[in-house]
Amino acid sequence: MTLAKNSVCIALIAVASSFAADRVVGANATLDIEPGARSAALGSATMAVDGDYLGLMSNPYQLANVNYAWASFSHTEYYEDTKYDFASAVVPLGEGQGLGISFSRFGADDIPYIKEGEPLPEGSNYNTLSYADWVFSATFGRKLTKRLDLGIGFHGLYREMDQTGWGFRGDAGIRFNAIDELYLSALLKGWTSSATSWESGEFEYSSPELYIAASYGLPVPYLYGKLNLYWQGAELLHREARDLDYETDQSRGKRVWESPLDWLSGGRGGIEYTFDFGLSLRAGLSSFTTLQSVTAGAGLVIAKFVKVDYAFESHPVLSPVHRVSVSISPYLFSHAPKPGTPEATPVRSKNLTEEPDEDTSYEDMEREPYEAPQATESAPEQSAPASESSVQEQATPAAPSAIIETDDEVLE
Repeated sequence: MTLAKNSVCIALIAVASSFAADRVVGANATLDIEPGARSAALGSATMAVDGDYLGLMSNPYQLANVNYAWASFSHTEYYEDTKYDFASAVVPLGEGQGLGISFSRFGADDIPYIKEGEPLPEGSNYNTLSYADWVFSATFGRKLTKRLDLGIGFHGLYREMDQTGWGFRGDAGIRFNAIDELYLSALLKGWTSSATSWESGEFEYSSPELYIAASYGLPVPYLYGKLNLYWQGAELLHREARDLDYETDQSRGKRVWESPLDWLSGGRGGIEYTFDFGLSLRAGLSSFTTLQSVTAGAGLVIAKFVKVDYAFESHPVLSPVHRVSVSISPYLFSHAPKPGTPEATPVRSKNLTEEPDEDTSYEDMEREPYEAPQATESAPEQSAPASESSVQEQATPAAPSAIIETDDEVLE
């Protein structure tokens, strides 16, 4: 009996060692790349940006407010011919809920390589290979109350490098409308943990990460538009590798209660001004640590059913990145916006210095003071008995005896 127990223990230890898991930072890091040009121009504060359906992996709760079906595409070229292509589609599932799916590829093609032991080829006759990460995501958003939205997302990853691998991550987030145009958001990234399994049998995972964000909108009717502010904080729970922090610092990556200033400096944010006719101007910082992480961009809404966005992203070490994205709504292409939705609001803001209504003409306004004395002079004559002919004369307006000329026009 004891021998059998020992055999079982040895077998379990062998199985556990064959599936040993390594805790790493940034497993499935491809899922954290910013795909949308609008959010990228705002410092990649994607959690706080509403209406950017290319940012579903960081902002699933925005699907609670989707009113129409949208198809979105983006393309980004990095250094050394590395490319990132992203496509997403969202559909409303009734009032207060929506579904989104997305597909992306991040990688490089035609990379020359030489197998170990082989001689160098002559000229450009190299063997080539491709490195790529393929990602498929499904997200869902639902309005729990009038002020509270919930969003969840599941992401699968297939990695094709020197060896193949599979990855998985689940996210969950909420957004709360605190007051007027102030929104507070929270995202638990990797609540299922972010795990990757490699062809060699190696297994890697990253612990869950918690983020918070905020956004505020301020209508500016005098300038026919709206000003939006976005902010997203650094990770709250554990030490995090920050892409834009290259200096050795003992306080780097500490929890917020251990180093609040360090946590604030690791945040990001952006500012956006949207005109009523569809043009948006944007600027931001992808890290408050350095001004070399500045971002900028613009967007344009064409005929309500097409959105085109561009973003420029600088980097303290690597070359700048240019990002372009396009969103199209098939419904708005062939239908008018539904009443009560933001797309159905008038394009022009109400001007607080509007001219008086034109129901009363300027001619009537000028003529009224000159007709009043005539009525006053005829008042004493009404004390005497009026004949039939005089009654007819009073019923018919008398023709003016003179032409009165003003600065604007001549009144007869």
